[in-house]
Amino acid sequence: MTPEERPEDDAAWSRLSKKREMPGGLWLKCESCRQMIFRKELEARLRVCPNCSFHFTIGARERIEITVDPGTFEEFMPDLEPVDRLKFVDQVPYPEKVSAAQAKSALKEAIIAGTGSIKATPVVVAVLDFSFMGGSMGEVVGEKVARSAEVALETHRPLLVFTSSGGARMHEGAVSLMQMAKTCGAISRLQRAGGFSVSVLTNPTTGGVTASFASVCDVILAEPGALIGFAGPRVISTTLKQELPKGFQRAEFLLEKGQIDAIVPRDRMRDDLAKLMSYAPKSGGPRSR
Repeated sequence: MTPEERPEDDAAWSRLSKKREMPGGLWLKCESCRQMIFRKELEARLRVCPNCSFHFTIGARERIEITVDPGTFEEFMPDLEPVDRLKFVDQVPYPEKVSAAQAKSALKEAIIAGTGSIKATPVVVAVLDFSFMGGSMGEVVGEKVARSAEVALETHRPLLVFTSSGGARMHEGAVSLMQMAKTCGAISRLQRAGGFSVSVLTNPTTGGVTASFASVCDVILAEPGALIGFAGPRVISTTLKQELPKGFQRAEFLLEKGQIDAIVPRDRMRDDLAKLMSYAPKSGGPRSR
């Protein structure tokens, strides 16, 4: 700005200078209400919009941090990585996509699993991360979910799964689809032995994840407004050639239809999970039917 363009009012010049010097990234726009939010306020509210209560998608490590007791989480199979068994190539070879996702997310895969406690109740936790290839389920995700159920069975702990996924990973083809049966089978064995499992569906949970382990746990919770379904609403609307009901495939719609058990806001999630986990059987043994 030239001296001639500078405002004569020193106060106005001071305000303009401060505005220009303000560092970027302090504000962001809500994906739902489109209002600007101060980033620190959003983080203090567990990434829930202060204006409309929209629940932003959060990563696996952040989810564990706000859910599990500090210092208790121990990850298992942290170095397990995907294998390109099909030599899949579209515009970019699959190994290159995996490497890019790992660099961007600082994760080996789209899931973190391990043991910990929630308000002193020991649990096994598996958390999907949407930032890694849309939280898609491939061989590694299936293996870690199945192993989580097995550890829960071996240690007599309840199993807690947080989902956030676009579905089965197309780059792994039938190997990815096989994980649907594998994960359901592992959770079924846990249930038959008297174990207890809780699934928390977060935004978004779709495709093969919804059609498998996300929907077969003993208790199914969801965060407010979460998109939950198999095919996307646009695909369904186009296929049926009709307009879908308002709020279709959102958590509130599914609760009304009896497909989930409860909707729990993020700031209450830890407390409600602790209560649920406290009811879990403390030892193994077949559950009565």
